[in-house]
Amino acid sequence: MLWSEDSMPGIGSRYRRVCVWAAVLVGLCCAQVFFQVSVTSAQDPAFRLTSPSFQANADIPARFTCSGDDLSPALAWSDPPAGTQSLALIADDPDAPGGTFTHWVLYDLPPSARRLPEGVPRASDPDGGRQGRNDFDAIGYGGPCPPPGSPHRYLFRLYALDKKLNLRAGASKGDVERALKGHALAQAELIGRFGR
Repeated sequence: MLWSEDSMPGIGSRYRRVCVWAAVLVGLCCAQVFFQVSVTSAQDPAFRLTSPSFQANADIPARFTCSGDDLSPALAWSDPPAGTQSLALIADDPDAPGGTFTHWVLYDLPPSARRLPEGVPRASDPDGGRQGRNDFDAIGYGGPCPPPGSPHRYLFRLYALDKKLNLRAGASKGDVERALKGHALAQAELIGRFGR
């Protein structure tokens, strides 16, 4: 037997509510897909970050940690995409016991830069860029210094941005991440490991 809204009281309003909720859910799913696509589109396989100081996914030598000279490792990268106006670098430890620990923040590196030398002085602005504040509450690089136990991962993420961030010197990782949101043309990542 066929039914209509008239033959079943209340079914029409329930049907409309179900349709509205279905439309809301479809909209949310579409927004999530769009967000995922916009985030993953920044992953450009042609934009690569490497280091002559350590191999990807290998141990970071002690000289670049608090167990050694605490020097920043040398980094190098391939050409960023067209339209890049500046570069930003964030290095952190996602395995730290209290949550992700920030070791290095740099921003407003010029798009022409292709490397950072070993041992960037903490007080300097390399290649015209600026160094931010790390979670040791210091400007510049602070090397891996995990508690004794299993090795931690250290993520070096380089962002190619469509603008200069123009943040004050000593900006935090949070400041930089908020400023670069929606402006990353590409992102490259390098992972090293260190344990004591």
